[in-house]
Amino acid sequence: MPTARERIVIIMPSWVGDVVMATPALRMLRDEKPNAEIHAILRPGLDQILDGAKLVNHLHRADSRGLFGPISLARSIRAVGPGSQPVFETALLLTNSFSTALGVRLAGIPRRVGYDRDSRGWLLTEQLTAPRDDTGWSLIPAVRYYHHAAAALLDPDCPPLTSIACTNLTHASLADADSSQLELGITPSQQAEADELLTRAEIVGPYAILNPGGNNPAKRWPAERFSALADELDRTHSLRVLINGSPGERALCEQIARDARTNPIALPALEPTLGSVKGIIRGAELMVTNDTGPRHIAAAFGVPLVTLFGPTDPRWTTIPVRTMSGGLPSEVILIANAEIDPAATSNQDPEGSRIERISFESVGQAVARLLNAR
Repeated sequence: MPTARERIVIIMPSWVGDVVMATPALRMLRDEKPNAEIHAILRPGLDQILDGAKLVNHLHRADSRGLFGPISLARSIRAVGPGSQPVFETALLLTNSFSTALGVRLAGIPRRVGYDRDSRGWLLTEQLTAPRDDTGWSLIPAVRYYHHAAAALLDPDCPPLTSIACTNLTHASLADADSSQLELGITPSQQAEADELLTRAEIVGPYAILNPGGNNPAKRWPAERFSALADELDRTHSLRVLINGSPGERALCEQIARDARTNPIALPALEPTLGSVKGIIRGAELMVTNDTGPRHIAAAFGVPLVTLFGPTDPRWTTIPVRTMSGGLPSEVILIANAEIDPAATSNQDPEGSRIERISFESVGQAVARLLNAR
C-alpha cells in the first residue's frame, strides 16, 4: 500500500506585502517536504498573488474577519476534503489573530503551529514566542518572522526566535532567511491581461511605476512631488509613467496624473486585477514607492526600487533584494529621519519622521543611480 501524503494547510497573512514576504517560508517548506500536499488559505483576492508561483499545491479563499469569521474559516478548511475527519494533519498560522487560530481549532486539525499572540496560545498545540523588549514587540523583519514559523513546523526543537541588535537605520538582519529570495510567478492569463492593459494605456516602450498611496496617509510622500517625479522620469530618462494604486486610491492617482505635464497613466482607472498588476510590475524598468504592497511584488521580480519611509520603520519589512551590476542592491531605501537612534524606531518619533522630509532631489539621485546600473 502506498504511504498517504502528508497534508499541511497554511493560513496566510492578510496584506499583499506580507503574503509576498512569506514566500521564503513557503519555499523552505516546499523544498523540505517535496512529497507533502501543501494548501494555502488566503483572504479573497490575495490568492492572485501566489497564483503561478508553484510554491504550494492548492490555493483557497476564506475570510476569518467578523463575528462568524472563524466558523467560515473552519468550513472552508473542512470543504477541502470529504467526510467529517480532519482534512489536514498540520496547520501553520502565519497570522497573529485570535480568529484564525479559533477557525483552525474548530476545523479539528490536530497539530496547530503559530505565534502565541492575541490571547490565542491555548488554541495552538505548538506556541511560538515572539520576542518583546521594553517598548513592546522586538523589531523582527516579517521575512524572518515567517521563516522561523516554518522552521518550527519542520523542527519543533529549533531554537526560539530571538532579537538582534539594530545598528543600521534601514535594514535589520534576516538571520536564517538571509539566503532566501522573495518569489512570485504569473499565470498566462494574468500576463495576457497585463499586456492588454498596457496596450489600452498605449505603453509601447520602457516604463516606470509610481506608488503614491499607502494604508496610512502619514506614509504618503506629497502628491505634488510624485507629479514632478513623473515628469522627471519621462523627460530625463525617457520612461513612460504609470501611477499605480488600489481602487480606493484612484482619486489620488488621477490627481497626480492631471497635475503632471507629461501625461502619465493612472492605472486604477483601467480597473486592473491584482494578478494583472503583477504582470505590469514585472515589466517595469523602475518603481518608486511608499511603504506599500507593490514594493514587495517588484522586489520579487527583481525590479529596481526606490522605497520611501516616513513614520514606519523600514526594518520591520527588511527584504532580500537582488544585486545589480557593480554590486549595487536593486533597492534604495530613503528614510525621513537619519538622525534617529538605531535602537529606537521611526514609529516612536512620527513628528521627526514625517515623510515630506525626504527631498525630491534625494529621490531623483536614487532613481538615476539605479537606472545607470541596469
